[in-house]
Amino acid sequence: MTKKIYLLGLILLFVGLSNPILAQCSICTKTASQLGEGPAAALNSAIIYLAFTPFAIVAFIGYKWWKNEKAINQD
Repeated sequence: MTKKIYLLGLILLFVGLSNPILAQCSICTKTASQLGEGPAAALNSAIIYLAFTPFAIVAFIGYKWWKNEKAINQD
């Protein structure tokens, strides 16, 4: 149980700290500079949000694989 709480806290920490990350390619940066500061921040947040989904899927699959391997090795 404590491992789950620790993992949840770690995930929340990474999500909370990911907001100031500038995750823009050169085309997005040029577009954002033309939009202004408010829409540019929203565009940056959307890019980070869209990048999080594939990482979450891979992490879920990796966790399931690890748990399955652990159960097989204990038998």
